[in-house]
Amino acid sequence: MITPAFNNEIQMAEETLNKLLMLTKQYVDNSKSDNTLRSYRSDWRHFKDWCDKYQLPAKPTNDETYALYLSSLAYEGKKASTIQRRMTAISQAHTLDGYDSPTTARIKTVWAGIRKMHGASETGKLPILVDTLKLMLNELPDKLIGVRDRSLLLLGFSGAFRRSELVNLDVEDIDLSREGLTIRINQSKTDQDGKGQLIGIPYGTNIETCPVRSYLSWLQAAQIESGPVYRAINRHSQISENRLSDRSVALIVKRYIDAIGLDESKYAGHSLRAGLATSAAMLGKSERSIMEQTRHSSEAMVRKYIRMGSLFTENAAAGIGL
Repeated sequence: MITPAFNNEIQMAEETLNKLLMLTKQYVDNSKSDNTLRSYRSDWRHFKDWCDKYQLPAKPTNDETYALYLSSLAYEGKKASTIQRRMTAISQAHTLDGYDSPTTARIKTVWAGIRKMHGASETGKLPILVDTLKLMLNELPDKLIGVRDRSLLLLGFSGAFRRSELVNLDVEDIDLSREGLTIRINQSKTDQDGKGQLIGIPYGTNIETCPVRSYLSWLQAAQIESGPVYRAINRHSQISENRLSDRSVALIVKRYIDAIGLDESKYAGHSLRAGLATSAAMLGKSERSIMEQTRHSSEAMVRKYIRMGSLFTENAAAGIGL
């Protein structure tokens, strides 16, 4: 005979397991950055909607369905990076629900064929080099928003910040010393454990382009003593208490790129980060020093910037009498 006490124990065990399941989901969610999770969810929805359209199984899917989906992406001209990211999202969605990853040997063969036929080269966005940045700064309005944007552009460039890192900065994360700014990045794409990373921003030689002085000028003009560094400003020059979105960084970059007559579609928020790495490489900075500032965990990525920055230095076709 099952006693009430035994029923209570079963109920308590079920409640505990449900709580643990919810906690596990939170841990899984926190293992990825917010931007990554949003991308995964969007990519999974795209796959699911495509399967629904053709009445094919999404989860668990099968080789035939998955191969057709990948082929459709390639036919539509999607970039290799986009297809690969969607493959990751689909695999994650299956694994989290207890299914085997659908990235089977056959799917790997299809993916290899797509890369071979359609190419896997990435054009990406153009880097903003120092001379381009100076031209952009000349277009800043003589308003509070101009003070903010000068600081954002210069700090974003000199710190090689990712958009999310830049807008997530708080005053409490930044210390001023005789040498410049010491900035603690609490969490980033390459620091998912949240251990934090320190970078230094030295004083510039020119007051107008000094990232340290521009940062201090912005805090003083905006009367910001704590909390988010970069905030929205309305048309009445009223400053919000809320931080800017990472998308705002891209819009600010594009605004001033357009103002100097360049094609804004070729630039984005990442252009500041790529610009520092490329500019440093052009000046002969070491790979180690560039990696320390950009916080890249992969040498291969940094070497792309170095190759781009050194295309015309020690060039075999230069100085040969042509």
